[in-house]
Parts: sequence; C-alpha cells; structure tokens
Amino acid sequence: MTGETSGPSAMETLLSTLDLEPIEVDIFRGRSPKVGWQRVFGGQVIGQALMAAQRTIDSERFVHSLHAYFMRPGDPSVPTIYQAERIRDGSSFNTRRVVAIQHGKAIFALSASFQVEEPGFEHQIAMPEVEMPEALLGEQQIKEQYLAHAPEAIRKYWQRERPIEIRPVSLTHYFSDRKLDPKQDVWVRATGPVPDDRLYQAAVLAYLSDMTLLDTSLYAHGTSIFDQSLQVASLDHSMWFHRPCKLDDWLLYTQDSPSASGARGLTRGSLFTRSGSLIASVAQEGLIRKKANE
Repeated sequence: MTGETSGPSAMETLLSTLDLEPIEVDIFRGRSPKVGWQRVFGGQVIGQALMAAQRTIDSERFVHSLHAYFMRPGDPSVPTIYQAERIRDGSSFNTRRVVAIQHGKAIFALSASFQVEEPGFEHQIAMPEVEMPEALLGEQQIKEQYLAHAPEAIRKYWQRERPIEIRPVSLTHYFSDRKLDPKQDVWVRATGPVPDDRLYQAAVLAYLSDMTLLDTSLYAHGTSIFDQSLQVASLDHSMWFHRPCKLDDWLLYTQDSPSASGARGLTRGSLFTRSGSLIASVAQEGLIRKKANE
C-alpha cells in the first residue's frame, strides 16, 4: 500500500514563492501560492520585489532600506513580472528600483538601497517590557478558546496555515469594539526553518513586516480590518534593516499609530529579537475608509 505524502509546509511554500524565476537580465517572474486569497498579500509583493533587487547586487552588499508604493491590488491567479533597474552602483552603496507588473500594468514599485558592511556608531531604543511568548496563548489555544463565537472573517484568518505564527500580547482588540490606545505588541516567528542566507532572511523579514500593521491604526476607533464596512489597504511601506537576524526564534513586533486622518492611518513598527536587539524599523500608511452605503 502506498503511503500518503503531505504537501509542503507554509514556510516551504513561502520560500518557494520568494525564489523568483529569472526570465531575462534583471527581469523575474513571481507566483502566488494557491491559498484562496482574493488579492495578493502585500508582504509577498514586498518580499518578492526585494528578492528581485537583491539578485542584481554583489554578494558582499546587503539591503539597509526600502521604500515602496502599492498601486493596484495583485491578482493571485496570474504571475507577477518584476523588472529591476540598476539606478546606481557606488563604492559603498547601490540603489535599485523594481516595478511589479500584472495584466500590463504596474501594481507596485519599490526602491531599495544596499551597502557594504562597515563599522560605525552604535545605539538603539530599548525593547518594551512585555510578557514572553511562552506565557501567552498559542494559536491552537486561541482557536479553542475564542474562535467558536468569533465573526467568520476572524475565524478564517486564524484557521489558515501561515508561514508566520502570530502571538499577540493582548487579544482584546479582536473580540471587543472598545476604543483602545493605538499601539500593540505582537510576537512573531517563522513556522519552519529559514535558510542561513541573508537574502532569504531579509525577504522573509520584509514579508512579515506587513502583518498586523494596518490594524493598529484602527485600535483608537474600536474596529478592525475584519470590519466589512471598511475599505482597508496598504498604500506605502518603508523599512530599515539595522542588524542581521537568522529568524530562528520569536521576534517582538511593537507598533504604534501616531495619526489617522484623510481616510489614511499611519503606523510605525520596531522588530526586536528576544534578547532586545533592534533588527528593523518599519513605517506604513494605509487606506482606512468607510465604504459608501449601498
């Protein structure tokens, strides 16, 4: 009797998704996993575009910042073409621009800067004091204790297998319409091994940096991205890579939203290792608009 074989894990699928197919000089093809999404997850496009840029850079140089704009929703049913442009190659820094294209139109644009590693001044902000991830409810416990009576959108979100596990320090926001301070702390970690390769480590970090940010800007308004009366989407995304990290343990993603206005919300994030090392900073503005009454 032939034994059944299980399919790839969520992390293996993500790594395969980030492994772009070269189709011409500085032109790559990316695909989306078949997971039932109506549109491509923004973190996937960021990670794939960063991987395209990294594959045009010498091996001794690494990304230190990226700035990106989302222009159209991505269609997960078709490939995405990434066109990389070599803006500048200097003695210490390199600049790349990548445009993601579907159906003949640009859906996303990213600029990234790379640098030869060199010593310099060192300082960082302190990691906030929060409960360690082992003291918090795991995803299975959250499903068992909270999801039975949660709205369908929340149940689907937590029940889907993901390459990144999320362990919020507080769950109040998911199950309450109370207006809260616009800040949150979330532990995140890869659900499978990430290669000991800084290109993949940076791309996976960029992927997970798009998770949970938009929600923070809605805390002060007693709602969430699962509110069906809202139109919510990422507009832009910036990220600074401070220190390399192997992604083999939990990271604390601490976030705050300093402002919401003009149907937009701004959120800032800091990613720390368990030991308190700041590895990356993030800023994102998103659309948070009430849908017109039908």
